[in-house]
Amino acid sequence: MSSTNNPAPKWLFPLVLSFIIIILAAVIPRFLPPYTIISLNDIFMYIVLTVSWAVFSGPTRYISLASAAFFGIGIYVSAVLGNVLPFLAAIALGGLASFLLALLVGLSSLRLRGMYFTIFTFGLSELIRHSVLWWEVNITRTVGRLVVSVDNITVYYAMLTIVLLTLAMAYFIKNSKYGLALLAIGESEEATDHIGVNVNALKILAFAMSAVFMGAAGATMATRWTYIDPSIAFNPLFSFMPVLMAIFGGVHRIYGQIIGATALTLLADMLLTKFPYYYNLLYGIILVAVILFLPQGLAGLRERMSKWRKHVLVK
Repeated sequence: MSSTNNPAPKWLFPLVLSFIIIILAAVIPRFLPPYTIISLNDIFMYIVLTVSWAVFSGPTRYISLASAAFFGIGIYVSAVLGNVLPFLAAIALGGLASFLLALLVGLSSLRLRGMYFTIFTFGLSELIRHSVLWWEVNITRTVGRLVVSVDNITVYYAMLTIVLLTLAMAYFIKNSKYGLALLAIGESEEATDHIGVNVNALKILAFAMSAVFMGAAGATMATRWTYIDPSIAFNPLFSFMPVLMAIFGGVHRIYGQIIGATALTLLADMLLTKFPYYYNLLYGIILVAVILFLPQGLAGLRERMSKWRKHVLVK
């Protein structure tokens, strides 16, 4: 009798590895010091912002700088309603508010292209920031709000859940016909429209879906801060960092986006701690070097090295 060895499916190893990582992530907080938990929450926050940004902007090549608007809306939902709503309800409402805002923005702006869309989305974040500031100064007669605090462990598990949901959404879209259609839009929007794809509806839906988890992350992270105001909630850093992190890790690979967000969050923390006076200079030099010499990010470097090894082995 002869027996044949059936190789394991390609998806089996990533599935098992993901399951092990999820189990470890759910268990380790009980054994980590508070500072490490805080650092992990920051990493989770930027993973959500980066992956959510890349879901829409990666395949379509529409560079959005509206992340701060969606993240800030979630923060303010938590700040305003945190006293009257349960924690999970505030998170869900923060995601819903960002989704509705993104739908409105998508309906009004996704006919713009290139730098016009980029400038519009950045202007949107600034418009919302100044509108909230005007409202607080002239209507409520206060600037900023106190936020109901939640312990770091609870925030950790909430952020871990949001990260997993964000990754699931990104994986589903990337490996579905919708992801293929978004890639086609990035290659040629006119040709995609001519083959029967409802381009505008797809762009608006993808843009709104990418905003949901940004708002949920904002509503969650707001509970870590005792006080927030428009300059904190709608900080332009939340618009630019996801773009840089995606480029650093690799825009078109989900694992690259995760690596980019994790690496740059840790790098920023290290530079700010050890070189506070040279932080911005060193951080800028590193980012410029990566963009110049690694245009496909760390994920692209890994793939090039893999191809190089195969080429050497063949020879």
